[in-house]
Amino acid sequence: MDAVALLQKVRRIEIKTRRLSDQLFSGEYQSSFKGRGMSFAEVRPYQSGDDVRSIDWNVTARKRSPYIKVFEEERELTLFLVIDISGSTNFGTDERSKRDMITEIAATLAFSAMGNNDKIGLILFSGKVEKVIPPKKGKLHVMRIIKSILETEATAAGTDVEMALAHLLKVQKRHSIVFVLSDYLDSAPDRNFKIAAKRFDLCAVNTYNHKEVALPKIGLVPLADSETGAVQWVRSGGHKFREALAQRHEQYNQFLKNFSRSAGAGYISLDDRQDFVPPLLQFLKNKAR
Repeated sequence: MDAVALLQKVRRIEIKTRRLSDQLFSGEYQSSFKGRGMSFAEVRPYQSGDDVRSIDWNVTARKRSPYIKVFEEERELTLFLVIDISGSTNFGTDERSKRDMITEIAATLAFSAMGNNDKIGLILFSGKVEKVIPPKKGKLHVMRIIKSILETEATAAGTDVEMALAHLLKVQKRHSIVFVLSDYLDSAPDRNFKIAAKRFDLCAVNTYNHKEVALPKIGLVPLADSETGAVQWVRSGGHKFREALAQRHEQYNQFLKNFSRSAGAGYISLDDRQDFVPPLLQFLKNKAR
């Protein structure tokens, strides 16, 4: 993509997502995460009426009487976007790839955070961390993030969500809002995801193309793995193949959903034909409850 086309695309995304953010998301974002950026202050003895979820079990065991953790609300929050730019995210149509969908979601969240005067940080990853933009505020910073998502190309094969989260855990010590946007192909979350879910307000956003679930019936076709280059010939109209493909997707989607919930993280699954606004709004409303 040349410089002019890139700037035009950035501008189109800004116009579309800024409107969504201003009209729909800013209020929900603010009410969902307001007061969730907390820093540890001290422990003190448990008092009647205290939230039992604040009990510090290690101190309680040591002191042999209940103690709770006391937190102070941070004045500003930080939104971290951890985004998959591996080869598989380029899959889609000329009109819209998975990367385009991820960029629109990320931009909407970034503008919502900007409207709340929060900082926004970015980690782009494939089989390695490709780019990191430290958290800052302001429109110019958001535009830089959008441009980076669109123009940065993966230099490593594969997808490694766990590695990206390990890097996040290393560079971001304070409580943050974290959205991990990926197609999660061959990269299931594991230990680092669980740790990040405890430290941060974490949500996994799984994006996929509907043709990855139900191929058009066009006979014998070669399927190329966009990350490894491996080619496999399949009969796209074969009943067993189509059934296995759909079943595999459903099982993996259910695994990701269950794993995220068990870790204490949010989970949103979106296909390319789907309007991401209702599921994302519903997630924010659920967080605010």
